[in-house]
Amino acid sequence: MLRYLIQRVLVMVPTLLIISFLIFVIIQAPPGDFLETTLAELQARGENMDQNQIENLRALYGLDQPFHVQYLRWLFGQWDGLTHIKGGLIFGDLGYSFEYNQPVSDIVGDRLALTVIVSIASILFVWIVSFPIAVYSATHQYSFFDYFFTLIGYLGLATPSFLIALILLYFANIWFGTSIGGLMDAAYVGQPWSLAKFWSIMEHMWVPVLVIGLPGTAGMIRRLRANLLDELNKQYVTTGRAKGLPPMKLLVRYPLRISLNPFIADIGSLLPELISGSVIVSVVMSLPITGPMLLSALRSQDMYLAGSFLMFMAFLTVIGVFISDILLALLDPRIRLGAGAEK
Repeated sequence: MLRYLIQRVLVMVPTLLIISFLIFVIIQAPPGDFLETTLAELQARGENMDQNQIENLRALYGLDQPFHVQYLRWLFGQWDGLTHIKGGLIFGDLGYSFEYNQPVSDIVGDRLALTVIVSIASILFVWIVSFPIAVYSATHQYSFFDYFFTLIGYLGLATPSFLIALILLYFANIWFGTSIGGLMDAAYVGQPWSLAKFWSIMEHMWVPVLVIGLPGTAGMIRRLRANLLDELNKQYVTTGRAKGLPPMKLLVRYPLRISLNPFIADIGSLLPELISGSVIVSVVMSLPITGPMLLSALRSQDMYLAGSFLMFMAFLTVIGVFISDILLALLDPRIRLGAGAEK
């Protein structure tokens, strides 16, 4: 196990370096840069910017440098010979946002905290709701409630999330008087954290959690039900029943344990969702989380803000896959770490 962990960590480093290069290439792929996009918007409004000012800003932000120089400066920062001066993603500096004219770390603070709160609540909702429903459906196949939950699952998968968001926002306002849009009342926007602000967030939280969590819940129910049905029809379960094992003990100890693989395997995709979120739903519901900010950064070619978001998502993906691989090996005895390499 220790050898496997060391190998995986050593592989993660070049993987993240390659991802960082690809991210920077993709961000730089559209023609122009942030200043040219801004200049085009000003000209569309009938305003102009002095050419000398444009060149000075381009030199200030390093946009006049070749591609490889910009990439190395973003990744490793600025150096004076052998001495590191400032910046660099590997030194924890996320860069400078052109659009907001602030360091990236100062911009994403509250949005990142709210994103984590919404995402973790959505993940818990998916697990808490889908787990008992899937187990009941698999152990009571073709019953009334099995058909009922199957219908609800198909509706959850087929209905667009933004439509569910609009419906829930309307009824939340009619029934509970909850303000439409946002994650808190307008009086708490931009204010320091307090107990009143926290309760305002909790009051608004259930709508985005339901909207973001319903599609994932429906999909998880279908997958866990199918896996559990497959395990229940295997020979070792029949043998356990023949030997007189209690039904609950037989279910929990073997089939259910192995059927949990989707829950564990999803960690690799759930962690980056803490940052990306559901962008369309976030825009529709005016949620102050990182999804809309990432979309705006990509549209305006704010490369350091967008690159920091995407790089952090890649880091969470690599860490999530690593954690899920370890947990799967501990959960399922059929999985052996490094089995392919030994062969």
